[in-house]
Amino acid sequence: MKTLIYIIGIFFLQTSCYQQEFHPESGDLIFQVGIAGGMTEAIADATGGESDLSFTHVGIITVEPAGIYVLEAKSEPGVTMTPLQKFLDSSATIEGRPAAAIARITLPERRELATRAIGEAKKYLGQPYDDSFLPHNGKMYCSELVWECYLTGSKNEHLFTARPMNFRTADGRLPQFWIDHFAAMDQPIPEGVPGTNPQDMSREKFLKIVYRYWQ
Repeated sequence: MKTLIYIIGIFFLQTSCYQQEFHPESGDLIFQVGIAGGMTEAIADATGGESDLSFTHVGIITVEPAGIYVLEAKSEPGVTMTPLQKFLDSSATIEGRPAAAIARITLPERRELATRAIGEAKKYLGQPYDDSFLPHNGKMYCSELVWECYLTGSKNEHLFTARPMNFRTADGRLPQFWIDHFAAMDQPIPEGVPGTNPQDMSREKFLKIVYRYWQ
């Protein structure tokens, strides 16, 4: 019995050490598959692929004296700073582990970019969530926050690429969720308007996935 307890103890100690080996850095991006819901599923349908784990949310890691946080834009309360563990707890799970991944910019100037991006993101704290998915309207959706904050060069050029937005599924169908969502705001669906989404953002060539929480 004592031997069994000892073996179990060693197992949990090894597991704990393994989980603590990775430490995100300020400026890393954290991509997440959100818990199933109307908007989460509609985003996944429009931006994922058959072989992809479709990321539906993204935030910016900031390492603060009080701990590790995620600067993110979410439906409530808008742009906020969330403790990393709370962010992970809001993820969908794969075999009990968070469906979230850390991506790191591989450019030589990544630390300067990170410092600037975090400073920019904190300026947006308290701004409401942009459920209209339109640029420059005083509101912010998750990947828009990243896009707005990662600026490069003296001309403040955006590091990430904005592309024509797509709200349709792979077979060209427009989900009822989006029809109802934009009708409720008396707004046309912004199909084709330049924008961003977490899945496309995760594929940028200057990003490298350095940690997957579900593995």
